[in-house]
Amino acid sequence: MPSCVVLIVAAGSGQRFGAERPKQYLDLAGRPLLRRTAEAFLRHPHVGAVQMVINPAFRDLYDEAVAGLGLPEPVAGGATRQESVRRGLERLAASAPDLVLIHDAARPLVDPETIDAVIGALAAHDGAIAAVPVVDTLKRGRAGLIDGTVDRAGLWRAQTPQGFRFPAILDAHRAAAGFDAELTDDAAVAERAGLAVALVPSKEENFKVTTPDDLTRAERAVAAQAGTASGGSFSGLDDIRTGMGYDVHRFAEGDHVTLCGISIPHSHRLEGHSDADVGLHALTDAILGALCSGDIGSHFPPSDPQWRGADSALFLRHAAELVRARGGRIAHVDVTVICERPKVGPHRPAMVARIAGILGIAEDRVSVKATTTERLGFTGRGEGIAAQAVATVRLPG
Repeated sequence: MPSCVVLIVAAGSGQRFGAERPKQYLDLAGRPLLRRTAEAFLRHPHVGAVQMVINPAFRDLYDEAVAGLGLPEPVAGGATRQESVRRGLERLAASAPDLVLIHDAARPLVDPETIDAVIGALAAHDGAIAAVPVVDTLKRGRAGLIDGTVDRAGLWRAQTPQGFRFPAILDAHRAAAGFDAELTDDAAVAERAGLAVALVPSKEENFKVTTPDDLTRAERAVAAQAGTASGGSFSGLDDIRTGMGYDVHRFAEGDHVTLCGISIPHSHRLEGHSDADVGLHALTDAILGALCSGDIGSHFPPSDPQWRGADSALFLRHAAELVRARGGRIAHVDVTVICERPKVGPHRPAMVARIAGILGIAEDRVSVKATTTERLGFTGRGEGIAAQAVATVRLPG
């Protein structure tokens, strides 16, 4: 059997996704998305090794995501996908495998049959890619209007893995390095070099996670594959915990408050040792409570000067990492901010997005609400802001 190595391209920053961390490091049904992608190939009998290409700026997230998998030292990616792949191929040149499969990190649902088919096609071709025939009618548009119908006969949507005989694709990438136009996939690099590339029918489930909706779709697919209820159940995470958190901070002289990770202009600031974000503090305590792991003060003592003025996202991210370290996941969080001013409503979408990004979960698992006390009590008198939070955590049973 020819030797086969998989090159997983994970060097992107995921800016289109909009999360705080790149999408490949977000949680997907209890495990980082990147880990699921790697495991899909590591358990395949015809794959000898997996080589990652990453952005070194996220090395800590990478090490956490692939801990225990025994992967070789990752390759530092380049400014473009094409450059990242070439750098990965150059690393493999020393061992010179017979075949290489190049795969997007954000396609975690690739199935064994598709991997088999791509490898099998390389017996007769220099290259082969997973692809899906176009079945929808295609329209060409101009200025928002239909400018014609495109004949879909013979059209395919390219996916990954894209497999090649190693010497041929290495030479093709080296030749394309000085080419002015950026080539969007490795099949295009191979085509430019005159290589024959076969089309291997793939599945719709092998989609690329690009948006938060895609991540939710992937979660549902993982749940379905595990034989669990659609979308809301997580295989093996049968220990369901609920934690509650509450926090209060008084007003002091200032010009803005930080609520749920968002800076909001205001006539005062909130007084506290960190940035005094009552929303994130309450939520951090809720998650720690679900884990029976103390409270925020036991992890980040207010007497410790290193936390003076700290971004409370650090505290919340720490709580989320404790969940992941125990093999669990955060299923849902709900924060209620209690104040007369400032108004939370206009900032709610940004708060939801910020919390989802910090926790590495989909936005439809985050709720942010606000209420007043009808001018009663210290919040009603405008002396400060309070927040309460509830977090649902699922751990291995």
